[in-house]
Amino acid sequence: MERLLAQELSQHVGETVRVAGWLHRLRQLKSVSFVIIRDRTGLSQVVVNDASMVAQWPEESVIEVTGRVVSNPQAPAGVEIVDAAVSLLSRAEPSPIELFQPVLNATLPTQLDHAAVALRHPERKRAFEIAAVSLARFRACLDALGFTEVTTPKIVASATESGANVFAIDYFGQPAFLAQSPQFYKQTLVGVFERVYEVGPVFRAEPHDTVRHLAQYTSLDVELGFITDHRDVMEIVTAVVRAMEPSIVPDEIPVMHFADAQEMIAAATGEDLSNENDLSPGNERWLGDWTQREHNSDFLFVTGYPMSKRPFYTHPDPERPEFSNSFDLLFRGQELVTGGQRLHLYADYVAALEARGESTDAYVAYLEAFKHGMPPHGGFALGLERWTSRLAGAANIRETTLFPRDRNRLSP
Repeated sequence: MERLLAQELSQHVGETVRVAGWLHRLRQLKSVSFVIIRDRTGLSQVVVNDASMVAQWPEESVIEVTGRVVSNPQAPAGVEIVDAAVSLLSRAEPSPIELFQPVLNATLPTQLDHAAVALRHPERKRAFEIAAVSLARFRACLDALGFTEVTTPKIVASATESGANVFAIDYFGQPAFLAQSPQFYKQTLVGVFERVYEVGPVFRAEPHDTVRHLAQYTSLDVELGFITDHRDVMEIVTAVVRAMEPSIVPDEIPVMHFADAQEMIAAATGEDLSNENDLSPGNERWLGDWTQREHNSDFLFVTGYPMSKRPFYTHPDPERPEFSNSFDLLFRGQELVTGGQRLHLYADYVAALEARGESTDAYVAYLEAFKHGMPPHGGFALGLERWTSRLAGAANIRETTLFPRDRNRLSP
């Protein structure tokens, strides 16, 4: 007999069926008991007259039930299983977390310590279902726009960006690093495919211990050639986030220059921002509130960040060279996407590195592409876990990360 799932039972009223899953809860009344089984689609209710055997099995034991489906408006999905034969497939030890509760009461550290169990809770699973749908839509959007998905190395010979904090590893006796971005590779591949994207892990050896940072996360990277400037990249960003969650993206995302944002924040708060080359988390939140209030938008593009803040491959604004043709996309008061136009001429790269006091020696393989003809191009990167945490309203990015890695956690 083929196994049925919880969401399929309503289509089989009157039939004898087989279901299997985890023992979610046993509810014992005077004359009857209810066994609640959980599978990947939801809950099934099973009526048993003698629960003595089931009562010996801890919750989260894996069980199988054969019985007849009948209608019951008070049961999950309006049906339940009667005349049931219940058998044990795998006996569990007592669970460290009560999964039958509608809301997880365990602290986040406890949930992370016991992730193998905590992730089974519908509240925790929901975030990763959101992530899976978003990722599928991300790919579908870019595929339709003529992009090619690529996969690039995560072990590299040098840091992707000068001065970056990277994880050093021993690579067969040679020094190497875990890649903190596929930036160099995706730019190189614009010279091959013109439009590329990648979904993959990136590694940041930065000593953050905040609710918004991780040492490893999933980066959604995009790069495209034959652009006019960073605004062409912003159009692709808008299309992507609209595809990932169409209900929250306005017809047009508001845009503000970095200098104007600083001026407005300083006027409203009295802060002295004259020497700042970036937006603090507090300033991002302020802009998020302002954008929601003034534009009824969860999103805001901030353009023109100072060149001193951006990597050496960033294209300057031709009219205001102290500012860049780059942007951040803020989502509900937090940076979600960073992107912009890149340099594309070899001579400009040499000059940019010299201006920062760096040699081209560490970038020989990367710079080769620009010796052999590269179109004007640009791109962006979006963190999947941060996107999901903002979308799900999570207080901590670790709530929307499978087995998070940070400065204090390397297991499970």
